[in-house]
Amino acid sequence: MIYFDTSYIVRLYLQDAGWERVRALAAAEHLACCLHGRAETIAAFHRKWREGAVTRAGFRTLMDQFDADCEANGIRWLPFAATVVSRLTKVVRNLPLNATLRAADGVHLACAAENGFEAIYSNDRQLLASATHFGLNGIDVLS
Repeated sequence: MIYFDTSYIVRLYLQDAGWERVRALAAAEHLACCLHGRAETIAAFHRKWREGAVTRAGFRTLMDQFDADCEANGIRWLPFAATVVSRLTKVVRNLPLNATLRAADGVHLACAAENGFEAIYSNDRQLLASATHFGLNGIDVLS
């Protein structure tokens, strides 16, 4: 099982840059993501509609397919539990001054670490730069 952040989950549904490589990786593995990523994915689909990248009908199709895949346990949604926040708090206390960690990235990293993952897959450069602080290897198959 591998951990995808939202940027990779979205590429399972939309043809954003590098989607072919992300889908090929996903086809060979079972996927996990923090439950927070489910909410982020839905918001990303709405953003694509708002920006005109998909039509209203396309947005509805994305939502329907995503809902069906979630119902079929296509992605294991890991709980956003108090232990995740505790792990995030411990890491942030020890971050160096030059580290840039956004809250949502911290949630993904702490959730992956708390659930025993050794790596996290993303193309978000800030998330990847902070992965080592959580004991994770940050991997981007798009670069």
